[in-house]
Amino acid sequence: MLLAILIIGVAIAIFFSVRGQIAARRVVTVEGLIGSEKEPFFDDPEVVEALRRGGIEAVVEKAGSRQIATSYDLTQYDFAFPAGVPAAEKMRREQEGSQSYDAFFTPMAIAAWKPIAQILENEGVAQDQGGYYTLNMEKLLALIEQGKRWKDLEGSAAYSVDKRVLVTSTDVRKSNSAAMYLSLASFVANDRDIVQNTSDINDVMGLMEDLFLDQGYVEYSSAVPFENYLIMGMGKSPMVMIYEAQFIAAAINGQTTPDMVLMYPQPTIFSKHILISFSEGGEKLGQLLRDDPDLQRLVIKHGFRNDDLAYFQEFVNDHKLAMPTSIVNVVEPPSYEVLEEMIQRIEKQY
Repeated sequence: MLLAILIIGVAIAIFFSVRGQIAARRVVTVEGLIGSEKEPFFDDPEVVEALRRGGIEAVVEKAGSRQIATSYDLTQYDFAFPAGVPAAEKMRREQEGSQSYDAFFTPMAIAAWKPIAQILENEGVAQDQGGYYTLNMEKLLALIEQGKRWKDLEGSAAYSVDKRVLVTSTDVRKSNSAAMYLSLASFVANDRDIVQNTSDINDVMGLMEDLFLDQGYVEYSSAVPFENYLIMGMGKSPMVMIYEAQFIAAAINGQTTPDMVLMYPQPTIFSKHILISFSEGGEKLGQLLRDDPDLQRLVIKHGFRNDDLAYFQEFVNDHKLAMPTSIVNVVEPPSYEVLEEMIQRIEKQY
């Protein structure tokens, strides 16, 4: 009897060992370029394990989304995973045999502070929605175009400083979050129409240059301005253009304080995260991110949105986060070529 038990035990051990070795051999390592905003997602042990269950080990290198589209030899990678449709569309068109996978998205938002929001509310620029604010982009751009300083605004005692009213962004020459800000601002400045041609660009370019050049030094990665916001406070960063997902992730990790608020531009723009595959392994990764239920839920746990609106709402409710479930006042970015021309014009002024 004891011998039979031992034999069965050895057989079971051999079975699981062999199965584990076979599974390990089936795991394909893929290398890719990602926007910095997705680095915490790919570093998450739960994500790593979920990908391994699907037969993928992802080795990632972070870079600015525009850099990914313009400055890398993509034939050396299995996939690219930038933020924003324009960069993804350029790569899809130019890389023969590539496939695209809509993985998730996040609205562009502005990280601010209650005193800042209240000042803008006094000016008729912002409106309290019960835990978050909406922001009239047309009125905000008017303040910026007029060169208003915070101390000039009504009820600015809590932030009566000489600083110009500006939104801090990343480097528009390198980063998608800045390119989305440019896309949104140019739409509003162009009488609420997508910029489509050289004539439109000429009409809005003066203000667009001011939005970025007047900031002075800017970072290339979307992570750094938001980290400055979290650490250095209102004096350094009164308003920062971010991905909503960044704020959600910081809030659930206990990094935000009660005086930090999220402001949603009206209109706003979505940053879509589209994976472009260049190999079979890249295709498999794209399919997993798009279709695997475990990964889709992990996406939401990192603050991004996808098709599972019910789980997103459940998740933010569980963490007592106030934010809109659905956002309808959304504009599209211009074509890659138009956006690139605007960026290049700003680049020449640096």
